[in-house]
Amino acid sequence: MAHAPTRSQLVRWRAAIFAIFLASGLSIATWASRVPAIKSGLEIDNIAVGLLLLGAGIASIIGLSIAPIVLARAGARRGMLTALVIVGIGVATIGIGTDLLSSYPVVLVGLALFGFGNGAVDVMMNVQGAAIEKSSGRTLLPLFHAFFSFGTVIGAGLGVVAAALEITVVAHTGLMGAVIVLLALVSVAGIPAREDAGVDAAPAARPPWRERVLVAVSAWREPRTYALGVIMLGMAFAEGGANDWMPLAVVEDHGADEALGAAALTVFSVAMTVVRVLGGPLVDRVGRVAVLRTLAFTAAAGLLLFIFAPTLPLVFLGAALWGAGASLGFPLGMSAAADDPEKAPARVSAAATIGYVAFLCGPPILGFISENVGLLNTLLVIVVLIVLSGLFSSAARPLAVASADAPVGAPSRSRPSER
Repeated sequence: MAHAPTRSQLVRWRAAIFAIFLASGLSIATWASRVPAIKSGLEIDNIAVGLLLLGAGIASIIGLSIAPIVLARAGARRGMLTALVIVGIGVATIGIGTDLLSSYPVVLVGLALFGFGNGAVDVMMNVQGAAIEKSSGRTLLPLFHAFFSFGTVIGAGLGVVAAALEITVVAHTGLMGAVIVLLALVSVAGIPAREDAGVDAAPAARPPWRERVLVAVSAWREPRTYALGVIMLGMAFAEGGANDWMPLAVVEDHGADEALGAAALTVFSVAMTVVRVLGGPLVDRVGRVAVLRTLAFTAAAGLLLFIFAPTLPLVFLGAALWGAGASLGFPLGMSAAADDPEKAPARVSAAATIGYVAFLCGPPILGFISENVGLLNTLLVIVVLIVLSGLFSSAARPLAVASADAPVGAPSRSRPSER
C-alpha cells in the first residue's frame, strides 16, 4: 500500500487476521483432539504417531520456508487463502485415511498437507499481525494469538463432543475441513489487496528482489534472532507438546477416558486464551521481560504438576497453569522481532521459523523418547526448555528504535519495567 490504511480498512484487515489465526488453531485442535481415536483406528504405537507428526513437521518447514517468497510474489491475500485451503483438504484427508481407508500412508499425506499449509500461513499471519501492530501503535500480537487459542478451544471442545458421542473421525474432520475453507474464503476479502508481507510501499517503490532477499537473510546473522528463538522454542515446545500429547497422556498415563483427555486440552487452551486476551495491556504496563519471566515459572510449575499429579483434579489444574504460562512466549517473540519497522518482515519470518520448527518438530521427537521412558517422563524435557526460555527473556527487551515510532505498542525505553 502506498499510504497508511484508513480506520475502516484497518478494522477489516484486523478482523481478517483474527479469523485466520482462529482457523489455524481450529485445524490443529481438530487433529489433536482425535489423536487417541486415530491411533486406535490405525492400530499404531507412539513411535508411529511420532512419525506422522514428523511428516507434518517436515512439510511445515517447507511451508514456512517458502512463505516469504509467496508473500513477495503473490501477496498475503492469495497466499493465505491458498494455504488455508490446503489445510482444510489435509484435515479432511486425515479422517478419510483413518476411517474409510484405514491407511497409514493416506493419514500421513493428510498431515503433510495440514503441516505445509499451517507452516505457510503461520509466517504470513504473523507478518501481517506485526504490520497491523505498526499501523495501530499497540501491542496486538498476543490478542491475535488469543484468536488462535479461541480456535484451539473451539476445536478441542468439538473434539470432546465428537469423542463423547462417538462421532467418526472422518465425519468430524470432514466438517472441520469445510469450515476452515469457508473461514478462509470469507476472511481474506478484508486483507488490503496490495499489502505485501507487511510492507507499506507500493510494489513499484519496493526495493529490487535481490535486495529484499539479502535483507531477509541478514536476520539470520543477528544474535538477537537466536536469543528470541530460544524464548520461542521453549514456549513453542510447551504449546505443541500439549496440543499433540496432552489428550494421550491423560488417557494412557492418568487413566481417564478419551473425552476427559480432550477436556484437559480444552482447559489448557482456555487458560492460554484468557492470558492472551489480557496480555497486550499487561505487557504495555509492566513490560515484556517481566511478563515472560513470570509466565515461564508458571508454565514450568504447571507442567510439573501435570506430570506428577496423583488425582485428575490436580492434572486439570496443572493443565491450566501450563496453558497460562505458555501463552505469550510466541506472540511476544514475534512482537520483539518486529521492533524495527524497516526489518520487521525479515525478522518476524526468521523468528517464526525457529518457533514453528519447535512447535511442529518437537512433538514427534517427544514421541520417540516416550517409547523408552514413558510419555509423562518425556514431558520433563519441555520443563527444561521452558526454564531456558525464562533465562533468555531479556532478549525480548524493546530495541531503541521502537521508542521513536512505537510500532508494536512497546513501552518507552525509560520504563523500569523493561529491565
